Amino acid sequence: MKFMLALLSFIIISANNLLAQDFKTLTYLDNDDYKLELDLFLPKGELNGKVPLMVYVHGGGFAGGERTESHKLAAYLNKRNIAVASISYTLYMKDKSFSCDGITSEKVKAIQIAGNQVWAATAYLLANKEQYGFDENNVFLTGSSAGAETVLHAAYWDRKVMRLFDHKLSPDFKYKGIISAAGAIMDLNLISKENNIPTMVYHGDKDKLVPYANAAHHYCEPNATGWLMLFGSHSIAEQMRKIGGSYHLTTFTGGGHEHYATYIYNNHEPIYNFINMVLSGTTFNIHKTEKSK
Repeated sequence: MKFMLALLSFIIISANNLLAQDFKTLTYLDNDDYKLELDLFLPKGELNGKVPLMVYVHGGGFAGGERTESHKLAAYLNKRNIAVASISYTLYMKDKSFSCDGITSEKVKAIQIAGNQVWAATAYLLANKEQYGFDENNVFLTGSSAGAETVLHAAYWDRKVMRLFDHKLSPDFKYKGIISAAGAIMDLNLISKENNIPTMVYHGDKDKLVPYANAAHHYCEPNATGWLMLFGSHSIAEQMRKIGGSYHLTTFTGGGHEHYATYIYNNHEPIYNFINMVLSGTTFNIHKTEKSK
């Protein structure tokens, strides 16, 4: 029995070490206020400037979580010639409430800080595109839960208006696609016919934290100090349908917030398929339903 346990421990450590060798840890932002890192997974073989890049933002209510959340997904995509950068960002809500008894302006600030850091990470990666072989026209954003809220706002906020520091991202830069796992946006009007980006959203329709459709964050009462209106995956898909954008919505019927992890930790194929549809220039309006298990 001891031998089997020792063998299992050896296998786990070896697997972790093997995975650790497959990415570089880089500092993407270092100034008086922040020092932040990312884990960069690069495909094997020749990098010829045509490699799509995914920037991943982890969940955790802006108070916790780790960039290692995406490592399994990153390894999967790497084998299919897609680079992945999983970033750390400022956990502004640590030791603060992100629920109904919090403060709305602090919630918004947490998203704004994280969004600015997504822009900084993107700018850093594109500044090194020649070294790493990225295609600057094929940069995808992916996030889960709080990370999904971050990437949706990073994609659609006016970067000049919402800028907190000089992120050095070109005003003309536009993300190629968005993958939002149980996320939401504060204002549907940010998504227009002129600026929409192909979007994959998936969500449990009984999510009590981040609404599937239109509701207050955590379903707070209107008099709560932390009241914040959010438009979730179903609302985002409906907006995309109305303006003629491409979207892929998966609804987990009867499911809660736990479904943010469904394609991040387990079945990665739908994310890969979405990226391929976008890269091929396909137009799509897809709504799939799956019964929550």
